[in-house]
Amino acid sequence: MKVAYVDTSWLVAVAFDEPGGRKWGRTLAGYDVLVSANLLEAEFRSTLAREEVEGGDPVLARLSWVLPDRPLTTEIERVLQVRYLRGADLWHVATALFLADDPGGLDFLTLDGSQAAAAEALGFGRPPT
Repeated sequence: MKVAYVDTSWLVAVAFDEPGGRKWGRTLAGYDVLVSANLLEAEFRSTLAREEVEGGDPVLARLSWVLPDRPLTTEIERVLQVRYLRGADLWHVATALFLADDPGGLDFLTLDGSQAAAAEALGFGRPPT
């Protein structure tokens, strides 16, 4: 089963058909399960509202939400050992670590360079190119 953690940047690029958006949409379709922190919903809907675009439910409907039942202190510290990330980006990578016993078994989909570098340093998989 192919599983990927999806960051907001990836979904925004697909939803707004940014350059490369169709390719990244096809990449999403290649996964059996897509997961993310529920923070993504707020970030994604905020972007839709800013751009005065309706909808978003079809894009979000495919996601399964990771809802940690404890503080992510251990995961946050682990991320910060490999790279500094700002709050929301840090939360996404820490949430993916919470989910993955073995980061190599989970692809991390993001278009943010710093976040991608942190995920790679932690051993997360990258999407097929």
